[in-house]
Amino acid sequence: MPMTTQQKPKFIAKRLEQIPPYLFAEIDKKRLAAIEKGVDIINLGIGDPDQPTPKHIVEAMHKAIDDPATHNYPPYAGTPEFRKAAVEWFSKRFNLPAFNANTECVGTIGMKEAIHNIFLATVDAGDYALIPSPGYPVYKTSTLLCGGTPYSMPLKEENGFLIDLDSIPEEVAQKAKLLILNYPNNPTGAFATKEFFEKVIAFGKKYNILICHDNAYSENGFDPNNKPLSIFEIDGAKDIAIEMFSLSKGYNMTGWRIGFAVGNPDGIKGLSNVKTNIDSGVFKAIQRAAVVALSGDQSHLDFLRNLYQERARVAEAGLKSLGWEIKNPSKGTLYVWAKIPARYKSSLDFASEMLDKAGIVVPPGIGYGEYGEGYFRIALSVDKSRIELAIQRMKEHGLTYN
Repeated sequence: MPMTTQQKPKFIAKRLEQIPPYLFAEIDKKRLAAIEKGVDIINLGIGDPDQPTPKHIVEAMHKAIDDPATHNYPPYAGTPEFRKAAVEWFSKRFNLPAFNANTECVGTIGMKEAIHNIFLATVDAGDYALIPSPGYPVYKTSTLLCGGTPYSMPLKEENGFLIDLDSIPEEVAQKAKLLILNYPNNPTGAFATKEFFEKVIAFGKKYNILICHDNAYSENGFDPNNKPLSIFEIDGAKDIAIEMFSLSKGYNMTGWRIGFAVGNPDGIKGLSNVKTNIDSGVFKAIQRAAVVALSGDQSHLDFLRNLYQERARVAEAGLKSLGWEIKNPSKGTLYVWAKIPARYKSSLDFASEMLDKAGIVVPPGIGYGEYGEGYFRIALSVDKSRIELAIQRMKEHGLTYN
């Protein structure tokens, strides 16, 4: 007998009932539907760099892919050459002593996979995972898929979007296994300070919680004299922390899917154990190209920093011209985070009207967690002329702050 539309197939795991549709996938459906109607969509949704991968990295990939030695299975943890390049880049970038490429580093298939796997490595059913809100949606869904309980740590504008560790209840901290944080922050663009990281490390040690710092935007700070920090610039961090990096945003390699994690040997071992059971590593040719990316010419980073800063200032100036007050201008990342006008009931309502009236895609703040409500995000991954056009359309359609 065929199933009715109300029935759910019995072969679908119940855990999926806890998982909402992935934010960007849903936004993309609406975007494609509008395009089919002939709408010129300005996509300020996903932070996917619009600039090409630097030429010398692409050339290294061309050379590597022609070598049959790259065509077999790669080492699960990454090739020795890639891990060596990763820890050397890391030590040079943050002026730190060398990390052990074998026990304190593992290659990853970008950041999303690595984040999910660290939850699998640490969170059992009934455990708490401490996650920022607003934050990357994968933090919450990974907790739920592991059978854990997500505890949202609010990022509030009055605190500079830094986590308030003192507000975490004692009983939650005692049951927590993992605390994840992300600075420079997606979606707010906020930076962390050394003093903040010191508090985080002390908190992790007190409750024996692994600290995982998602440092995906480490190379996207706007001020060359105020570069984003590593958590390992704090003494004792390696006792309790790991840090994750991606070549996606700094090296324009989003589709290449490659990154790495460094830090506490037990945390790295746990992450490696998960990886060996569910993936087979990154294509060797990509790893060779990544070695060139990390050890070669870095001049493109200055170009990208200036490019994203210019776009951020254009977006912020445009919003100001429409009545917005920008109290915390973005210091980095690919994003501008702003409040929705008070007349809208929700960030989803505002985002829907932006698309329906002006053909502009922006993610609603609620998509990044309950404390993202009341905000929306602008991705700086389009030319400034398109951002200017978006501001013009907002003005024409009455999408102003007041």
